[in-house]
Amino acid sequence: MPYRDFIPIIGTILNIAAENDCCSQMVSLRTEDGIVNFLVNADTKVIDDVRLRMGMRIAAFYDGSQPVPLIFPPRYRAGLITVVGRNEQVMISHFDRNLLAEDRSLQLNIAGSTVIRTANGQQFNCSPRNRTLLVYYTATTRSIPPQTTPSRVIVFCENRR
Repeated sequence: MPYRDFIPIIGTILNIAAENDCCSQMVSLRTEDGIVNFLVNADTKVIDDVRLRMGMRIAAFYDGSQPVPLIFPPRYRAGLITVVGRNEQVMISHFDRNLLAEDRSLQLNIAGSTVIRTANGQQFNCSPRNRTLLVYYTATTRSIPPQTTPSRVIVFCENRR
């Protein structure tokens, strides 16, 4: 699954409703900009296989290159969901050999305490350089680009084209 065009929306789960096909759910999030709905189906990757519950703070990522129906509240198809802690930020991007995000918006400083795993929860013993990463962090420097020492990194072992 290409994660390059994924866009996050962070919010708190207000409601989870089963869809008619029994394999999908509509998750309603309260965000800073209002209510947003996400369709969660069998193709949605949920990091750590967490069972979603009302009141959870999550980041739901959707593919920004896909068409979206023009309805209100907005409704997206979730490609990836992760639980987000208090004061925690998340970002998914391809990071180069210097651990600089593709859009140059974040520079990573990996510490010994940084937990690095694959998307299926396995330990990742190689360098995270030149890979697509889901990064969890709390604070950044005010430099350009901002720098952070992430608490956790999820590595997506995908083939780049």
